[in-house]
Amino acid sequence: MDSRALVESFTDFAKQKNIDRPTMIRVLEDVIRAMIRKKFTLDDNFDIIINVDKGDFEIWRIRQIVDDESEDIWDHDKIPLAEASKIEPDFEVGEELTEEVKLEEFGRRAILTARQTLIQKIKDLEKDILLNAYNDKIGEIVVGEVEQVTPRDILLLDAEGNELVLPKYEQISKDRFRKGDTVRAVVVRVEATGSQPRIVVSRTSPKFLEKLFEQEVPEVYDNLVGIRKVVREPGERAKVAVESFDDRIDPVGACVGMKGSRIHAIVRELQNENIDVINFTDNLELMIARALNPAKISSMKVDAENKRASVFLRQDQVSLAIGKGGQNIKLAGRLVDLEIEVYRELEGEELDDDVELAEFNDEIEEWILEEFRKIGLDSARRVLATPKDDLLRRTDLEEETIDDVVRILKAEFERPAEPTAEAASEEAPAAE
Repeated sequence: MDSRALVESFTDFAKQKNIDRPTMIRVLEDVIRAMIRKKFTLDDNFDIIINVDKGDFEIWRIRQIVDDESEDIWDHDKIPLAEASKIEPDFEVGEELTEEVKLEEFGRRAILTARQTLIQKIKDLEKDILLNAYNDKIGEIVVGEVEQVTPRDILLLDAEGNELVLPKYEQISKDRFRKGDTVRAVVVRVEATGSQPRIVVSRTSPKFLEKLFEQEVPEVYDNLVGIRKVVREPGERAKVAVESFDDRIDPVGACVGMKGSRIHAIVRELQNENIDVINFTDNLELMIARALNPAKISSMKVDAENKRASVFLRQDQVSLAIGKGGQNIKLAGRLVDLEIEVYRELEGEELDDDVELAEFNDEIEEWILEEFRKIGLDSARRVLATPKDDLLRRTDLEEETIDDVVRILKAEFERPAEPTAEAASEEAPAAE
Protein backbone atom coordinates (compact mmCIF):
# COMPACT_ATOMS: atom_id res chain seq x y z
CA MET A 1 0.00 0.00 0.00
CA ASP A 2 1.49 3.37 -1.04
CA SER A 3 0.85 6.76 0.57
CA ARG A 4 -1.87 7.65 -1.94
CA ALA A 5 -3.89 4.49 -1.22
CA LEU A 6 -3.51 5.00 2.53
CA VAL A 7 -4.69 8.62 2.42
CA GLU A 8 -7.57 7.87 0.04
CA SER A 9 -8.93 5.04 2.20
CA PHE A 10 -8.61 7.25 5.28
CA THR A 11 -10.25 10.34 3.75
CA ASP A 12 -13.16 8.35 2.34
CA PHE A 13 -13.85 6.86 5.76
CA ALA A 14 -13.44 10.24 7.46
CA LYS A 15 -15.89 11.93 5.07
CA GLN A 16 -18.50 9.25 5.78
CA LYS A 17 -18.20 10.15 9.45
CA ASN A 18 -18.42 13.93 8.76
CA ILE A 19 -14.91 14.67 10.05
CA ASP A 20 -13.69 18.14 9.04
CA ARG A 21 -10.52 18.70 6.97
CA PRO A 22 -8.24 20.18 9.71
CA THR A 23 -9.09 17.29 12.02
CA MET A 24 -8.38 14.77 9.25
CA ILE A 25 -4.94 16.28 8.67
CA ARG A 26 -4.13 16.38 12.39
CA VAL A 27 -5.12 12.74 12.90
CA LEU A 28 -3.18 11.60 9.82
CA GLU A 29 -0.06 13.44 10.96
CA ASP A 30 -0.31 11.98 14.48
CA VAL A 31 -0.46 8.44 13.07
CA ILE A 32 2.47 9.04 10.71
CA ARG A 33 4.58 10.46 13.53
CA ALA A 34 3.75 7.43 15.68
CA MET A 35 4.98 5.23 12.82
CA ILE A 36 8.19 7.30 12.58
CA ARG A 37 8.87 7.03 16.32
CA LYS A 38 8.47 3.27 16.18
CA LYS A 39 11.16 3.02 13.49
CA PHE A 40 13.48 5.94 14.34
CA THR A 41 12.71 6.44 18.09
CA LEU A 42 12.42 10.24 17.75
CA ASP A 43 10.48 12.32 15.24
CA ASP A 44 11.54 15.93 15.96
CA ASN A 45 13.77 16.07 12.84
CA PHE A 46 11.03 14.92 10.46
CA ASP A 47 8.73 17.13 8.38
CA ILE A 48 5.42 15.75 7.14
CA ILE A 49 3.64 17.29 4.17
CA ILE A 50 0.05 16.15 3.71
CA ASN A 51 -1.92 16.99 0.59
CA VAL A 52 -5.48 15.79 1.08
CA ASP A 53 -6.59 17.17 -2.30
CA LYS A 54 -4.03 15.06 -4.15
CA GLY A 55 -4.54 12.20 -1.73
CA ASP A 56 -0.92 11.66 -0.69
CA PHE A 57 1.75 12.75 1.79
CA GLU A 58 5.51 13.09 2.01
CA ILE A 59 7.91 12.36 4.86
CA TRP A 60 11.20 14.31 4.93
CA ARG A 61 14.08 13.49 7.29
CA ILE A 62 16.40 16.40 8.19
CA ARG A 63 19.92 15.79 9.53
CA GLN A 64 22.98 17.99 10.04
CA ILE A 65 26.25 16.87 8.41
CA VAL A 66 29.14 16.49 10.88
CA ASP A 67 32.77 15.47 10.60
CA ASP A 68 33.41 11.73 10.52
CA GLU A 69 35.43 12.01 13.71
CA SER A 70 32.84 14.04 15.57
CA GLU A 71 31.36 12.74 18.82
CA ASP A 72 27.86 13.69 17.54
CA ILE A 73 27.72 11.23 14.65
CA TRP A 74 25.43 8.91 16.67
CA ASP A 75 22.83 11.59 17.40
CA HIS A 76 19.49 10.97 15.66
CA ASP A 77 19.63 14.33 13.84
CA LYS A 78 23.29 14.06 12.70
CA ILE A 79 24.96 12.25 9.78
CA PRO A 80 28.69 11.77 9.12
CA LEU A 81 30.16 13.49 6.05
CA ALA A 82 31.26 10.20 4.51
CA GLU A 83 27.68 8.86 4.55
CA ALA A 84 26.23 12.12 3.28
CA SER A 85 28.76 12.17 0.39
CA LYS A 86 27.29 8.91 -0.91
CA ILE A 87 24.05 10.77 -1.46
CA GLU A 88 25.59 13.97 -2.87
CA PRO A 89 29.41 14.36 -3.29
CA ASP A 90 29.34 18.15 -2.89
CA PHE A 91 28.06 18.13 0.72
CA GLU A 92 30.19 19.86 3.37
CA VAL A 93 30.28 19.74 7.18
CA GLY A 94 27.61 21.99 8.75
CA GLU A 95 25.10 21.67 5.91
CA GLU A 96 21.66 20.07 6.30
CA LEU A 97 20.73 16.92 4.50
CA THR A 98 17.04 16.58 3.68
CA GLU A 99 15.95 13.25 2.26
CA GLU A 100 12.52 11.77 1.60
CA VAL A 101 11.51 8.63 3.46
CA LYS A 102 9.23 6.44 1.40
CA LEU A 103 6.29 4.75 3.06
CA GLU A 104 7.54 1.37 1.85
CA GLU A 105 10.62 1.72 4.08
CA PHE A 106 8.43 1.24 7.16
CA GLY A 107 7.40 -2.26 6.10
CA ARG A 108 4.06 -3.81 5.23
CA ARG A 109 3.09 -4.61 8.82
CA ALA A 110 3.70 -1.03 10.00
CA ILE A 111 1.61 0.34 7.13
CA LEU A 112 -1.33 -1.97 7.90
CA THR A 113 -1.09 -1.05 11.57
CA ALA A 114 -1.14 2.64 10.63
CA ARG A 115 -4.28 2.11 8.54
CA GLN A 116 -6.08 0.36 11.41
CA THR A 117 -4.95 3.08 13.81
CA LEU A 118 -6.35 5.76 11.50
CA ILE A 119 -9.73 4.05 11.34
CA GLN A 120 -9.84 3.60 15.12
CA LYS A 121 -8.95 7.25 15.69
CA ILE A 122 -11.78 8.31 13.39
CA LYS A 123 -14.20 6.11 15.32
CA ASP A 124 -12.97 7.68 18.57
CA LEU A 125 -13.42 11.13 17.08
CA GLU A 126 -16.91 10.26 15.93
CA LYS A 127 -17.73 9.06 19.45
CA ASP A 128 -16.39 12.30 20.99
CA ILE A 129 -18.29 14.44 18.47
CA LEU A 130 -21.51 12.56 19.23
CA LEU A 131 -20.94 12.81 22.99
CA ASN A 132 -20.33 16.55 22.81
CA ALA A 133 -23.29 17.14 20.48
CA TYR A 134 -25.76 15.29 22.69
CA ASN A 135 -24.33 16.58 25.96
CA ASP A 136 -25.33 20.01 24.63
CA LYS A 137 -28.82 18.64 23.92
CA ILE A 138 -29.55 17.32 27.41
CA GLY A 139 -32.95 18.71 28.40
CA GLU A 140 -33.92 19.32 24.76
CA ILE A 141 -36.53 17.49 22.68
CA VAL A 142 -35.26 15.25 19.87
CA VAL A 143 -37.17 13.36 17.20
CA GLY A 144 -36.33 9.79 16.26
CA GLU A 145 -37.71 7.01 14.11
CA VAL A 146 -38.39 3.64 15.72
CA GLU A 147 -35.82 1.14 14.48
CA GLN A 148 -36.37 -1.72 16.90
CA VAL A 149 -38.82 -2.52 19.72
CA THR A 150 -37.81 -4.87 22.56
CA PRO A 151 -39.41 -5.63 25.94
CA ARG A 152 -36.72 -3.57 27.68
CA ASP A 153 -36.42 -0.52 25.44
CA ILE A 154 -37.05 1.08 22.07
CA LEU A 155 -34.18 1.87 19.70
CA LEU A 156 -34.60 5.14 17.77
CA LEU A 157 -32.55 6.67 14.96
CA ASP A 158 -32.21 10.44 14.67
CA ALA A 159 -31.94 12.34 11.38
CA GLU A 160 -28.19 11.62 11.19
CA GLY A 161 -28.63 7.91 11.91
CA ASN A 162 -27.40 8.10 15.52
CA GLU A 163 -28.92 5.60 17.92
CA LEU A 164 -31.15 6.83 20.77
CA VAL A 165 -32.46 4.56 23.52
CA LEU A 166 -35.93 4.97 25.06
CA PRO A 167 -35.97 2.55 28.05
CA LYS A 168 -39.22 0.98 29.22
CA TYR A 169 -39.14 2.99 32.47
CA GLU A 170 -38.87 6.23 30.47
CA GLN A 171 -41.97 5.40 28.39
CA ILE A 172 -45.52 6.47 29.22
CA SER A 173 -47.49 3.38 30.20
CA LYS A 174 -49.93 3.97 27.32
CA ASP A 175 -47.19 4.36 24.69
CA ARG A 176 -47.43 1.85 21.84
CA PHE A 177 -44.87 2.27 19.06
CA ARG A 178 -44.04 0.23 15.97
CA LYS A 179 -41.06 0.19 13.64
CA GLY A 180 -41.12 3.31 11.47
CA ASP A 181 -43.11 5.45 13.94
CA THR A 182 -41.84 8.95 14.74
CA VAL A 183 -41.22 9.57 18.44
CA ARG A 184 -40.58 12.77 20.36
CA ALA A 185 -38.66 12.59 23.63
CA VAL A 186 -36.27 14.65 25.74
CA VAL A 187 -32.58 13.80 26.14
CA VAL A 188 -31.94 12.97 29.82
CA ARG A 189 -28.36 11.66 29.82
CA VAL A 190 -25.46 10.52 27.64
CA GLU A 191 -23.44 7.52 28.81
CA ALA A 192 -19.91 7.02 27.43
CA THR A 193 -19.99 3.24 27.60
CA GLY A 194 -18.18 0.97 25.15
CA SER A 195 -17.40 2.00 21.61
CA GLN A 196 -20.78 3.64 21.04
CA PRO A 197 -22.25 6.35 23.33
CA ARG A 198 -25.61 5.43 24.88
CA ILE A 199 -27.99 8.35 24.44
CA VAL A 200 -30.97 7.92 26.75
CA VAL A 201 -34.20 9.79 26.05
CA SER A 202 -37.39 10.05 28.11
CA ARG A 203 -41.10 10.73 27.69
CA THR A 204 -41.84 10.60 31.44
CA SER A 205 -39.47 13.35 32.57
CA PRO A 206 -41.07 16.63 33.79
CA LYS A 207 -38.59 18.33 31.45
CA PHE A 208 -40.34 16.72 28.48
CA LEU A 209 -43.63 18.36 29.45
CA GLU A 210 -41.88 21.68 30.04
CA LYS A 211 -40.28 21.56 26.59
CA LEU A 212 -43.61 20.65 24.97
CA PHE A 213 -45.06 23.85 26.46
CA GLU A 214 -42.10 25.72 25.02
CA GLN A 215 -42.84 24.31 21.56
CA GLU A 216 -46.61 24.84 21.66
CA VAL A 217 -46.86 28.16 23.54
CA PRO A 218 -45.09 31.13 21.89
CA GLU A 219 -45.21 33.15 25.13
CA VAL A 220 -43.22 30.42 26.92
CA TYR A 221 -40.71 30.22 24.05
CA ASP A 222 -40.29 34.03 24.13
CA ASN A 223 -39.87 34.02 27.96
CA LEU A 224 -42.98 36.14 28.46
CA VAL A 225 -44.44 33.27 30.49
CA GLY A 226 -42.20 31.19 32.74
CA ILE A 227 -42.69 27.65 33.99
CA ARG A 228 -41.81 27.55 37.68
CA LYS A 229 -42.31 23.84 38.32
CA VAL A 230 -43.68 20.68 36.70
CA VAL A 231 -44.77 17.52 38.52
CA ARG A 232 -46.18 14.45 36.78
CA GLU A 233 -47.69 11.04 37.08
CA PRO A 234 -46.80 10.20 33.44
CA GLY A 235 -49.79 9.40 31.28
CA GLU A 236 -52.22 10.12 34.13
CA ARG A 237 -51.98 13.61 35.56
CA ALA A 238 -49.64 16.60 35.77
CA LYS A 239 -49.56 19.99 37.44
CA VAL A 240 -47.68 22.92 35.92
CA ALA A 241 -47.06 26.15 37.85
CA VAL A 242 -46.66 29.14 35.52
CA GLU A 243 -46.08 32.87 35.97
CA SER A 244 -46.22 35.88 33.67
CA PHE A 245 -43.41 38.40 33.19
CA ASP A 246 -45.80 40.75 31.41
CA ASP A 247 -48.79 42.17 33.31
CA ARG A 248 -50.84 42.13 30.11
CA ILE A 249 -50.55 38.36 29.69
CA ASP A 250 -52.60 35.79 31.59
CA PRO A 251 -50.14 32.88 31.99
CA VAL A 252 -52.81 30.19 32.40
CA GLY A 253 -54.82 31.45 29.43
CA ALA A 254 -51.70 31.65 27.25
CA CYS A 255 -50.76 28.04 28.06
CA VAL A 256 -54.28 26.65 27.58
CA GLY A 257 -55.03 28.59 24.40
CA MET A 258 -58.33 29.48 22.75
CA LYS A 259 -60.77 26.68 23.61
CA GLY A 260 -57.84 24.63 24.85
CA SER A 261 -56.15 24.49 21.42
CA ARG A 262 -52.60 24.68 22.79
CA ILE A 263 -52.99 22.36 25.75
CA HIS A 264 -54.85 19.76 23.65
CA ALA A 265 -51.82 19.28 21.40
CA ILE A 266 -49.69 18.53 24.48
CA VAL A 267 -52.34 16.26 26.00
CA ARG A 268 -52.48 14.18 22.81
CA GLU A 269 -48.69 13.81 22.75
CA LEU A 270 -48.77 12.56 26.35
CA GLN A 271 -51.48 9.94 25.74
CA ASN A 272 -54.31 12.06 27.20
CA GLU A 273 -52.46 13.01 30.37
CA ASN A 274 -54.68 15.35 32.42
CA ILE A 275 -52.75 18.63 32.82
CA ASP A 276 -53.61 21.27 35.45
CA VAL A 277 -52.08 24.68 34.68
CA ILE A 278 -51.78 26.74 37.88
CA ASN A 279 -50.99 30.42 38.30
CA PHE A 280 -47.92 30.57 40.55
CA THR A 281 -47.93 32.78 43.64
CA ASP A 282 -45.53 33.37 46.54
CA ASN A 283 -48.50 33.21 48.92
CA LEU A 284 -48.09 29.64 50.17
CA GLU A 285 -51.64 29.14 51.39
CA LEU A 286 -53.08 30.44 48.12
CA MET A 287 -50.67 28.25 46.19
CA ILE A 288 -51.81 25.18 48.16
CA ALA A 289 -55.44 26.05 47.47
CA ARG A 290 -54.74 26.38 43.74
CA ALA A 291 -52.71 23.16 43.70
CA LEU A 292 -55.62 21.19 45.24
CA ASN A 293 -58.08 22.44 42.64
CA PRO A 294 -60.90 21.49 41.96
CA ALA A 295 -61.41 20.93 45.72
CA LYS A 296 -62.59 23.97 47.71
CA ILE A 297 -60.69 24.39 50.97
CA SER A 298 -62.45 25.59 54.12
CA SER A 299 -59.31 26.26 56.17
CA MET A 300 -55.71 25.15 56.57
CA LYS A 301 -52.76 25.14 58.94
CA VAL A 302 -49.25 25.36 57.46
CA ASP A 303 -46.22 24.15 59.40
CA ALA A 304 -43.44 25.45 57.17
CA GLU A 305 -40.70 24.33 59.57
CA ASN A 306 -41.76 20.67 59.32
CA LYS A 307 -42.89 21.09 55.69
CA ARG A 308 -46.47 20.06 56.43
CA ALA A 309 -49.89 21.51 55.70
CA SER A 310 -53.18 20.42 57.28
CA VAL A 311 -56.13 21.14 55.01
CA PHE A 312 -59.77 21.03 56.18
CA LEU A 313 -62.60 20.50 53.72
CA ARG A 314 -66.29 19.70 53.65
CA GLN A 315 -67.20 16.05 53.26
CA ASP A 316 -68.10 16.41 49.58
CA GLN A 317 -64.72 18.06 48.81
CA VAL A 318 -62.42 15.45 50.40
CA SER A 319 -62.51 13.00 47.48
CA LEU A 320 -61.86 15.85 45.02
CA ALA A 321 -58.79 16.95 46.98
CA ILE A 322 -57.39 13.41 47.17
CA GLY A 323 -58.17 12.52 43.55
CA LYS A 324 -58.13 9.17 41.78
CA GLY A 325 -55.62 6.92 43.51
CA GLY A 326 -54.42 9.88 45.58
CA GLN A 327 -52.92 11.55 42.48
CA ASN A 328 -54.26 15.06 43.10
CA ILE A 329 -53.00 15.42 46.67
CA LYS A 330 -49.72 13.68 45.86
CA LEU A 331 -48.95 16.01 42.94
CA ALA A 332 -50.12 19.08 44.89
CA GLY A 333 -47.73 18.19 47.70
CA ARG A 334 -44.83 17.81 45.27
CA LEU A 335 -45.71 21.08 43.59
CA VAL A 336 -45.58 23.12 46.83
CA ASP A 337 -42.89 20.90 48.40
CA LEU A 338 -45.01 20.10 51.46
CA GLU A 339 -46.71 17.03 52.87
CA ILE A 340 -50.40 17.87 52.58
CA GLU A 341 -52.82 16.16 54.99
CA VAL A 342 -56.54 16.32 54.31
CA TYR A 343 -59.19 16.38 57.06
CA ARG A 344 -62.93 16.35 56.89
CA GLU A 345 -64.38 19.48 58.44
CA LEU A 346 -66.88 18.80 61.19
CA GLU A 347 -70.34 20.14 60.54
CA GLY A 348 -73.66 20.64 62.34
CA GLU A 349 -74.32 18.20 65.16
CA GLU A 350 -70.84 16.66 64.93
CA LEU A 351 -69.30 20.05 65.62
CA ASP A 352 -71.74 20.77 68.47
CA ASP A 353 -71.03 17.57 70.38
CA ASP A 354 -67.28 17.31 69.64
CA VAL A 355 -65.00 16.77 72.64
CA GLU A 356 -61.48 18.09 73.13
CA LEU A 357 -58.84 15.38 73.53
CA ALA A 358 -57.78 16.92 76.82
CA GLU A 359 -61.06 15.63 78.29
CA PHE A 360 -59.79 12.07 77.92
CA ASN A 361 -56.59 12.42 79.94
CA ASP A 362 -58.03 10.25 82.69
CA GLU A 363 -58.41 7.31 80.25
CA ILE A 364 -55.61 8.00 77.72
CA GLU A 365 -52.01 8.84 78.64
CA GLU A 366 -50.96 12.42 77.90
CA TRP A 367 -48.05 11.47 75.63
CA ILE A 368 -50.47 9.55 73.39
CA LEU A 369 -52.82 12.52 73.17
CA GLU A 370 -49.83 14.70 72.29
CA GLU A 371 -49.05 12.44 69.29
CA PHE A 372 -52.46 13.29 67.85
CA ARG A 373 -52.07 17.00 68.56
CA LYS A 374 -48.75 17.02 66.70
CA ILE A 375 -50.55 16.15 63.49
CA GLY A 376 -53.35 18.67 63.98
CA LEU A 377 -55.94 16.39 65.61
CA ASP A 378 -57.08 18.08 68.81
CA SER A 379 -60.62 16.69 69.18
CA ALA A 380 -62.29 13.29 69.33
CA ARG A 381 -64.36 13.81 66.16
CA ARG A 382 -61.27 14.78 64.17
CA VAL A 383 -59.42 11.63 65.26
CA LEU A 384 -62.40 9.42 64.41
CA ALA A 385 -62.76 11.10 61.01
CA THR A 386 -59.16 10.23 60.09
CA PRO A 387 -58.56 6.79 58.48
CA LYS A 388 -56.63 4.31 60.62
CA ASP A 389 -53.91 3.88 57.98
CA ASP A 390 -53.36 7.63 58.00
CA LEU A 391 -53.02 7.64 61.79
CA LEU A 392 -50.48 4.80 61.67
CA ARG A 393 -48.43 6.57 59.01
CA ARG A 394 -48.39 9.99 60.59
CA THR A 395 -47.91 9.13 64.26
CA ASP A 396 -45.38 7.03 66.15
CA LEU A 397 -48.12 4.97 67.77
CA GLU A 398 -48.59 1.21 67.53
CA GLU A 399 -51.71 -0.18 65.85
CA GLU A 400 -52.93 -1.63 69.14
CA THR A 401 -52.62 1.76 70.85
CA ILE A 402 -54.58 3.48 68.08
CA ASP A 403 -57.29 0.82 68.29
CA ASP A 404 -57.62 1.44 72.05
CA VAL A 405 -57.84 5.21 71.53
CA VAL A 406 -60.49 4.86 68.82
CA ARG A 407 -62.51 2.50 71.03
CA ILE A 408 -62.45 4.97 73.92
CA LEU A 409 -63.41 7.92 71.70
CA LYS A 410 -66.26 6.02 70.03
CA ALA A 411 -67.59 4.97 73.41
CA GLU A 412 -67.93 8.63 74.34
CA PHE A 413 -70.43 9.26 71.52
CA GLU A 414 -72.22 5.92 71.87
CA ARG A 415 -72.85 6.40 75.62
CA PRO A 416 -76.59 7.07 76.25
CA ALA A 417 -77.45 10.41 77.76
CA GLU A 418 -78.07 10.36 81.53
CA PRO A 419 -81.78 10.96 82.37
CA THR A 420 -82.77 14.13 84.21
CA ALA A 421 -84.28 14.00 87.71
CA GLU A 422 -87.75 14.79 86.31
CA ALA A 423 -87.56 12.04 83.71
CA ALA A 424 -86.29 9.58 86.30
CA SER A 425 -89.27 10.28 88.59
CA GLU A 426 -91.73 9.76 85.76
CA GLU A 427 -90.18 6.40 84.89
CA ALA A 428 -90.10 5.18 88.52
CA PRO A 429 -92.93 2.73 89.42
CA ALA A 430 -95.70 4.14 91.58
CA ALA A 431 -95.45 3.24 95.24
CA GLU A 432 -97.82 0.54 96.28
